[in-house]
Amino acid sequence: MNRANQSEVVVITGASAGIGRAVVREFAKRKAHIGLVARGRDGLEGARKEVEAEGGRALVLPTDVADPEQIEMAAAAVEETFGPIDIWINNAMVSVLSPVKEMTLEEFKRVTEVTYLGYVYGTLAALRRMLPRNRGVIVQVGSALAYRSIPLQSAYCGAKHAVKGFTESLRSELIHDGSRVRVTMVQLPALNTPQFSWIKSRMPNHPQPVPPIFQPEVAAEAIVWAAHHTRREVHVGMPAVKAIWGEKFIPGLLDHYLASKGYSGQLTDDPVDPNRPINLWEPLQGDYGAHGIFDSRAKSKSMQLWVTTHRGWLAFAGAALAIAAIIGVVI
Repeated sequence: MNRANQSEVVVITGASAGIGRAVVREFAKRKAHIGLVARGRDGLEGARKEVEAEGGRALVLPTDVADPEQIEMAAAAVEETFGPIDIWINNAMVSVLSPVKEMTLEEFKRVTEVTYLGYVYGTLAALRRMLPRNRGVIVQVGSALAYRSIPLQSAYCGAKHAVKGFTESLRSELIHDGSRVRVTMVQLPALNTPQFSWIKSRMPNHPQPVPPIFQPEVAAEAIVWAAHHTRREVHVGMPAVKAIWGEKFIPGLLDHYLASKGYSGQLTDDPVDPNRPINLWEPLQGDYGAHGIFDSRAKSKSMQLWVTTHRGWLAFAGAALAIAAIIGVVI
């Protein structure tokens, strides 16, 4: 993928906080040159300092991914500064926690423009540069909600479903064209990110990720791994796997289960602060980092992810044990 003896050039959208910030840190450990794309300058500057502390290089690019011209300008700036982009990671998102009947058209539009069209615009900017060179990787950061929607997040779930459909169309076209540009999608579980402290909500209690909750570093590990291994999709965490397979086999039962549990599962017992910040329309001041407020409840490892990323070795080990057993029987 990358030129010999040169650092990877990576673009990460939503790089200022949450999953994106954790991914920035993982690539920083690899001494990557990173284009940091997000709206909030404070978080981007914090990310830049972390990259440079690890020996990488970073370019701060305040960008609203809902604007294709801003995305194109960011891509051009990265290549002018660092050279050809090797990896493009689409991750930026916004959401609204609300029943459908109370959502506004403007809210649906905004979530769709960021969480779906932002991925389209980022992908197109990457393709304009990768296709002529016939190399590069695009990683779409998805969610189990790309397969199984839940109540109160209709706009977000719709956007994640749309990203999946868009990505599958693109993948088929790349195969048809014989292109060496690769696209992959990483479907994530519930994560302890700051979004639950700034998501717009009409619910009476403070939002939370649906338990069990994982730390954003688990997602970052999977995303960086997917960028360097040929895998159509990477599913992260058993809860995500269960949701994806449940949607395949028992979607009707899940409808009723989520009607009963899907509201309370997304809310804590604490009343929501009516004056808390909301990032739907404008970036927030301050550096929120990667973690949200649920550290005490979040898992830092996923055995399922380990198995997913080591299945080749596990298959080899299984075959070796089988051969050894056969030899033992023969002898």
